[in-house]
Amino acid sequence: MDELDEITLRGLRAFGYHGVFPHERRDGQIFVVDVTLRVDSRVAAASDDLADTVHYGDVAEAVTRLVSGDPVDLIETLAERIADALLGFAGVQAVEVTVHKPDAPITVPFDDVTLTIRRRRG
Repeated sequence: MDELDEITLRGLRAFGYHGVFPHERRDGQIFVVDVTLRVDSRVAAASDDLADTVHYGDVAEAVTRLVSGDPVDLIETLAERIADALLGFAGVQAVEVTVHKPDAPITVPFDDVTLTIRRRRG
């Protein structure tokens, strides 16, 4: 995988209703997602054609659609759904997905809660 290149989107924001507590499901909150796609960009670099790469606008829309879609209890489940969707894009060989839950229901001061997963095709 060392010969693969990376396309990274950071700070994708969407409102979702994920969480185990009733108020999280009722009121919702902002989730932030970072994704890195491992791809071979040589064909796209040579052709200079969008059709030969992963359209990161489509990736961003897919991620935010999942965050704002069907609620789940755990950010682990949300991250897995995002990874599965991104591995479905042609040319994506591996992904790294970080889900941030900056408004997690924690009773002490904190900056952020994150979960990062890494998945590969096949």
